[in-house]
Amino acid sequence: MAVARTILPSFLAEAAPHCVFGRRSFVVMPAIILHSLSSASRRREPARCKFAGLAVCLQSRSLRSARRREKERVYLSRSGGSSANMNARMPKASWSRRYDRAPRRPLSASRITTQLPGLPTIISLFSGAGGLDLGFKDAGFSIAVALDSSEAAIRTHKRNFPDTNSAVADLEFLKAAGVVSYVEKHVPRETPIGVIGGPPCQGFSRANTQSAADDPRNAYPALYIEIIRRLQRAYAVEFIVFENVLGIRDKKHASTYQMLVTRLDETGFDVTEDELCALDFGVPQNRRRIVIRGLRKGCGYESFPPRKRQGKQTVGEAIGILKPPVFFARNLDPDSFPEHPNHWTMQPKSPRFVTPDEATEDGRSFKRLQWDEASPTIAFGHREIHVHPSGRRRLSIFEAMRLQGFPDRFVLEGNLSEQVEQVSNAVPPPLARSIARAIRRALGAK
Repeated sequence: MAVARTILPSFLAEAAPHCVFGRRSFVVMPAIILHSLSSASRRREPARCKFAGLAVCLQSRSLRSARRREKERVYLSRSGGSSANMNARMPKASWSRRYDRAPRRPLSASRITTQLPGLPTIISLFSGAGGLDLGFKDAGFSIAVALDSSEAAIRTHKRNFPDTNSAVADLEFLKAAGVVSYVEKHVPRETPIGVIGGPPCQGFSRANTQSAADDPRNAYPALYIEIIRRLQRAYAVEFIVFENVLGIRDKKHASTYQMLVTRLDETGFDVTEDELCALDFGVPQNRRRIVIRGLRKGCGYESFPPRKRQGKQTVGEAIGILKPPVFFARNLDPDSFPEHPNHWTMQPKSPRFVTPDEATEDGRSFKRLQWDEASPTIAFGHREIHVHPSGRRRLSIFEAMRLQGFPDRFVLEGNLSEQVEQVSNAVPPPLARSIARAIRRALGAK
């Protein structure tokens, strides 16, 4: 790091702290590079470089040769023999199996991207399985802490975000002080952070016909605000993101929603309110949600709307080519499922699955999807999983995940009911990624 900072202009040193300079070999973050190697480089001293513009990575052949020689050395030390007969003794096809003795870690969402330097560290409240977190991760943010009361959701989070401190926590029980105490164990004080989350929405949901203004779950927005205020005492909270259902703005919940917006403003954030539809962000689902973004006041941040993007628009595009799923039974092995470990669903016991063309929709419990249309909102209750377009069964968890925009590398943990809950509560990752990129642009617009 010290070497890089003495060689690079300051703006590039900040943008590329992982640069490596060495003998006839260097890797440099974005730049059209004019470089010269001095005689000092042949004495294992850093190569001096001049930079113009932005963006390329260079790596000399000598570094690749050194790696190849090291592989040969390891192989020869294990098997005996000389490099002259190595190729005969070890065919190329078997090289990786012979050299990589340890089993490879399963692909996980957090291994796909690297945190961009200078971005605030993320604290995720009410994280669920991590749909919102995955969007921020893909946009270059680091997820330091994730808290949720669901044990199955946190197991999912740990699997897909192994570098995050994910913990089962009842935030209502912990209160703001308990949350801050946990964060302080994993994030140094005064670190710039961003707080994201979607508190439980059942109390505000229009699908909940019994919802009322005095539902105990409606106190979560106030708790969210209090946690942010306590975090501000120890950290520089640069931004917040709050996601919830449209019903939070309905007349009977108007006072709660207004309290949320007003207190965020009083807490020191410039607040932007958006109603966003997942279909506008490459997700084949008509899912509309309220997203509140708050940027720290007095920092010159300029708010940008999330950019819409092209993507899958219909159910057929998302799940049309998948093999049939496994039906629920005890003692199933997810690794044996076709397509994906979450490609399973309920047994089709209803007579309506036998004669699907004669069946009629029955509200939320028998909503049949159409191949050439977007899916309605993926938000399932007990035995309310949408019906597959064929009409002969319900959607599998994996199919619901695809309709939510989850990448195939993402895997949900838990039993079938727990997976239904996780996929229903998740923020579609492509939508989350667009929100995160809008935040990222705003933070750079000082």
